[in-house]
Amino acid sequence: MKNILVLCTGNSCRSQIAEGYLRYFAGDKANVYSAGIETHGVNPKAIQVMAEDHIDISKHTSNNADEYIAIPFDQVITVCDNANEACPFFPGKVERFHQNFPDPAKAAGSPEEVMAEFRRVRDMIKIYAANFVQTHLQ
Repeated sequence: MKNILVLCTGNSCRSQIAEGYLRYFAGDKANVYSAGIETHGVNPKAIQVMAEDHIDISKHTSNNADEYIAIPFDQVITVCDNANEACPFFPGKVERFHQNFPDPAKAAGSPEEVMAEFRRVRDMIKIYAANFVQTHLQ
C-alpha cells in the first residue's frame, strides 16, 4: 500500500479536497494524508462543497508538513505553486507530482459566486484525483 501526501500552502481547501477524493478513488490501495506549509484550518466552504458530492471531510484536520516527516511517503503531490516551491525534503524514493489549482478561498463576489468557484475548483481536483489513481495506483 502506498503512502501519499497532498501538500498545499495552508491545508485548508485544495489539499483537503484532494485528500478526500484520493481516499475515495484509491480505496485500500493507499494511505492518503494532506498537509500545508502552514496551517489555516479546514475551510467550511470546502467541507460544504465536498458534502454536496457525498464526500465527508468534516473530520479532517489542518496539519503542517513537518508533522509527517517520519512517514515514508511514496508520492507527494503539490496542489499549488507556493507549496511546490517550498516543499520540504522527504527522505527515501519519493515521486513528486505538481498540479497548480486556483485557490477558491481567494474568490470574490457574491456568496453564490464564491461557492461557484469552490465547486469549479472541486470539480477540477476530482478529475485530477481520479486520473492520478487510475494512472499511478493500478
